[in-house]
Amino acid sequence: MRKFLIILFMFSFFNKSVSASAGVAYDYKFDSIDGGQINLSDYKGKVIVIVNVASRCGYTPQYEDLQSLYNNYRDKNLVVIGIPTNNFKQEPGSNDQIKDFCETNFGITFPMTEKINVIGSNSHPFYKWAKDDFGISAIPKWNFHKIIIGKNGKVVDTFASFTKPSSKKFIKSIEKLI
Repeated sequence: MRKFLIILFMFSFFNKSVSASAGVAYDYKFDSIDGGQINLSDYKGKVIVIVNVASRCGYTPQYEDLQSLYNNYRDKNLVVIGIPTNNFKQEPGSNDQIKDFCETNFGITFPMTEKINVIGSNSHPFYKWAKDDFGISAIPKWNFHKIIIGKNGKVVDTFASFTKPSSKKFIKSIEKLI
């Protein structure tokens, strides 16, 4: 019996199924890097890709793929939202510096939030909800972790940093939802 409980406990960490968590992504909002607010409720009925980002990360070139994804699918009810964070010590700049970096180097036009925490006890409430809603795979392990929210406002899938937004696997996941 003890061995069974240990195995059950181990596999619970890899669970990507939706839990019975109350609420939906539309219940959350972020402060925009442009001022004002980004209300996820404004995107009801759309697929939302939430990505924690950083300017000094080996995955920073994914900004280009994220912008292409946004350009190619925004007319098909997809939105990309970039969430700058310094949780992994790769985004030390101010919000103005982050905005300038993204616009100058990658022509970013998708919504971006102010820099926030995405892990730990001080993480933004959205990230706490995502973990409760979807499980441990919703917690970013590094920058450029992707969370896909379906048109129903629930987490549908997550992708680790190394999965490029231009990968066949990622695009297939998006195209099934839009």
